[in-house]
Amino acid sequence: MKLILKEDIEKLGGAGDLVEVKPGYGRNYLIPQGKAALATPGAIREYENLKREAALRAELSVEAAKELAQQLEATSVTIPVTVGEEDKIHGTVTNVQVAEALEEREIIIDRRKITLDQDIKTLGEYTATVDVLGELKPKVKVWVVKED
Repeated sequence: MKLILKEDIEKLGGAGDLVEVKPGYGRNYLIPQGKAALATPGAIREYENLKREAALRAELSVEAAKELAQQLEATSVTIPVTVGEEDKIHGTVTNVQVAEALEEREIIIDRRKITLDQDIKTLGEYTATVDVLGELKPKVKVWVVKED
């Protein structure tokens, strides 16, 4: 039985894949759960059109991601923090604070895509890596300064 998957299924395929499964598995599990649709000739044509459109969108998003990566490489953010003795920070600087500092510069990045290269517990200059798309991982300079 040929089916078009609507979502990723482990050991079977990803969303949009055309797969061959045993009739019982398709009829009793995949189709009723909404995880797949029957691969009729019309559905296959529609699937191929969607695949072409997705490829075009992906190509455009790669160009946008490259521009964003260049913008991030040229950006540095300053995060003011309160400090105690010997210029030690109360707590640590987190990826949430870096995301907020980038947002102030009108660069919106999901905090989960920002990785700090090391724990930030003192004042100074650090780097944060942003996972933009695939292999694009620009580095952003993070300046941690004393709050006035």
